[in-house]
Amino acid sequence: MPRDTGFPHADAENDFLRVRRRQVLSRLGAWLRHEPDDVNIMLPFDEVVAALGRVGERRLGLQVIDLDCVVGSVDRTRDFDRRFRPTSGRARERWERLALAQRRGESIPPIEVYRIGDLHFVVDGHHRVSVAHALGLRTIDAYVTEIVTRISAEGIRYRGDLIVKDYRRIFLDRVPLHGDARAAISLTDPWDYAELSEAVEAWGFRLMQDEQTFLDRPTVAQRWFDEEFVPVVAMVRQAGMINTQSEAEAYLWVIAERYRLIRTHRWSDDVITAIRDRR
Repeated sequence: MPRDTGFPHADAENDFLRVRRRQVLSRLGAWLRHEPDDVNIMLPFDEVVAALGRVGERRLGLQVIDLDCVVGSVDRTRDFDRRFRPTSGRARERWERLALAQRRGESIPPIEVYRIGDLHFVVDGHHRVSVAHALGLRTIDAYVTEIVTRISAEGIRYRGDLIVKDYRRIFLDRVPLHGDARAAISLTDPWDYAELSEAVEAWGFRLMQDEQTFLDRPTVAQRWFDEEFVPVVAMVRQAGMINTQSEAEAYLWVIAERYRLIRTHRWSDDVITAIRDRR
């Protein structure tokens, strides 16, 4: 906890001024470093849920959670920054009242949060989280409701990361893979998920024409993975054409090159050799 002068009212005032000063300096530092605008902005709950796809929820009750895992808000994303430092003086009176109570050792009600993966979003208690950070606390009591989503929240740090998650969710709607097959598809550029969706659907259309039968999306997705993706990736890897990119990125590149150079949808060692020699 910051220094205690023995004058709790003055200490609470100094606490607020200190965190406001840090917020201003942090914003200035981000501007000088040319960092993206979303570095200091807390994650908005609605946008995260929309990107991941909401399935349901379950109440977990009162728990002790790490303050560092509280990264967003349901409706107060502009009043505090990513570290829950106030972005203006509007909250000063209430903030200092809570800081004074905390310094006096008074009981502070638990906050209320939504949990998505390891991330927590404040429903009620933004000022309490802010004061806890300012006073150097590491944990806080919270009533937790877990939100179940279609895809994992892993990898989300900033608001910009939601674009990739949103495109991945749409990809999995169109290409409903599961288990290891789902985990194997990893792309960095969000638009690549749209390109890969189109490629899988086109492959499935040609497959249904060849077999003269209708196949649903889950069947097409699994057969594409087993009969197309895995063998092609194996050939590309054997040819030494997978470097720093993921297997899915390598696959997407090689199918585009195959059609651009050779105008064919078939695969063979000769096709791979031709692509490799023209790199």
